Amino acid sequence: MASTEERLQILKMIEEGKISASEGADLLRALDKGDRGHPEPLRGVSNPRWFRVRVTDLKSGRNKVNVNIPFGLVHVGLKMGARFVPEVDSAQYEEMVTAIRSGKQGKIIDVTQEEERVEIFVE
Repeated sequence: MASTEERLQILKMIEEGKISASEGADLLRALDKGDRGHPEPLRGVSNPRWFRVRVTDLKSGRNKVNVNIPFGLVHVGLKMGARFVPEVDSAQYEEMVTAIRSGKQGKIIDVTQEEERVEIFVE
């Protein structure tokens, strides 16, 4: 069962316009499903709690997107993050998924485009 903190975080992202109401509903449904969607358990010293996507405008230096998603929703988060980096090929995507499943924490993606920098963290 999802914690109140996770639900409030999703509602806050909707309120701030970081995600749409439809995406928020998908996240809340995924929370209700729990961890049934994770075929391989995560390994590591401690389980990560957050999947964070940050998109920075390189001209202004300001964050365009800074979204923290409960780690239990990582697969939904990957799909959302893929919208911001359409150039990520399937090999990069699989490398990222493998890093997440192996328990890697910290920055797992850092892609710089012409005007944007996309970073993905597991914390």
